[in-house]
Amino acid sequence: MYDIVKMLHSYWAYLVLLMLVIATFNALIKLFSGKEFQAVDFRISLFTLIVTHIQLLIGIVVFFASNYLSVISDTGMGEVMKNKTLRSNIIEHPITMIIAVVLITIGYSKHKKKLTSKPKFKMLAIFYTLALILVLAKIPWNTWF
Repeated sequence: MYDIVKMLHSYWAYLVLLMLVIATFNALIKLFSGKEFQAVDFRISLFTLIVTHIQLLIGIVVFFASNYLSVISDTGMGEVMKNKTLRSNIIEHPITMIIAVVLITIGYSKHKKKLTSKPKFKMLAIFYTLALILVLAKIPWNTWF
C-alpha cells in the first residue's frame, strides 16, 4: 500500500509542477502585458490550487504511512538533523511544500477579492511565483527521475 501511495505522490508531482509553472507564467505574462482577467485565468489558478491540495493530502498519507516517525523515535531528532537525506525527507521537504501550498492558497484567496485584472494577476503572480521557487528548491531531484 505504501509503495502505491508513494508512487502516486511522485507521479502527481509532475501535474503539480506543470500546473504551477503554467499558472505562474500565465499570471506574470498577463500582468506585464496588461491583459484582462478571464474565465480561463480563473480556471488555471483554481486547478493549480486543487492539484496542489491533493498533492499535500497524498504527501501527508505518505509521511504517516512511512517509517519516518519510528526513525525519529528510534534515532532521535538530533541524528535525523545530522543525516542530510533524513533531514531532507522528514523535515525540509514536507515543511517547504506545506509553505508552498499555503502561499498558493493565500494568493488564490487574495486574487478573488480584487475587482480589476491587474491586482488579480499581481496577487497570483507574487504568491504563485514564491510557491514555485520553493517547490523547485525542495523537489528531491535525485530520486524523482
